[in-house]
Amino acid sequence: MSGLNYRKVAVIGCGFVGAASAFAIMESGLFSEMVLIDANKEKAEGEALDISHGLPFAKPMKIYAGDYKDISDAYLIIVTAGAGQKPGETRLDLVKKNVGIFGSIIPQIAEVNKDAIMLIVANPVDILTYAAKQLSGYPENRVFGSGTTLDTARFKYLLGEHLQVDSRSVHAFIIGEHGDSEIAAWSSANVSGIPINDFCEMRGHFEHEASMKAIAENVKNSAYGIIEKKGATYYGIAMSVRRICEAIVRDEKTILPVSSIQHDNYGISDVALSMPAIVGKNGVETTVPISLSDSEVEALKASAATLKKVIDEVL
Repeated sequence: MSGLNYRKVAVIGCGFVGAASAFAIMESGLFSEMVLIDANKEKAEGEALDISHGLPFAKPMKIYAGDYKDISDAYLIIVTAGAGQKPGETRLDLVKKNVGIFGSIIPQIAEVNKDAIMLIVANPVDILTYAAKQLSGYPENRVFGSGTTLDTARFKYLLGEHLQVDSRSVHAFIIGEHGDSEIAAWSSANVSGIPINDFCEMRGHFEHEASMKAIAENVKNSAYGIIEKKGATYYGIAMSVRRICEAIVRDEKTILPVSSIQHDNYGISDVALSMPAIVGKNGVETTVPISLSDSEVEALKASAATLKKVIDEVL
């Protein structure tokens, strides 16, 4: 990866998610240069100025609006561009619109930079991650999606609230599609190594089935609820993007449920979906096997089939 500036990040798409992500990245102090690109150049310029004005309270950084030629040496390219999810619209309804948008964006990125890591955040993230891989010609480890990183954070937050314990001590994953067919992997969920049901009982909760169902549904419907109330979700995903950036830039080898193309994982191949994976300076190193029950494996296969069907329709 010669000629890359490891302290340079590009954010493509300056809508709610792109702008919030750019702000979170600036606050992180991870980079010394950030270029913002948007179809509406003035929007990118406005966001760059607005975020730059907070730099005296943060770390020195160059933030500016640019074009594709400005990303030729960027180490990390974050793609949030795409049509947003409207009230009543599923993530998969968006797919045709956004695959079309990617058809124009991704080749422009690949033309100027073949060595970066590309993080896909636009929805539906699994389909667009798969599309970005096909359109860019990048190696698979260097094109991946934010996936269920946010869903997993929502899951940990809700479990933390339910059990009155720090959500950072909750170890649990949402896997599969970032969307309606996602799976709460209860079999491997624990609180600091204590199986989730044992911890629940310790905290006086015994209605396991009902609670599990309610929490999983709440996670799945979080985005719809927020969109209904305020029109879009962007702070949670911005924090997720920042967390993924940290793992990459610091070569943390953190385990995160990002969306990557699967190869015979529980019999699932040639589709991008989220499984826990080791994330470091080269992107996705490897997926991590977690213990799943038979019913969770079946649900994961069904989630993959849902995505595969869409991929076959649009790509």
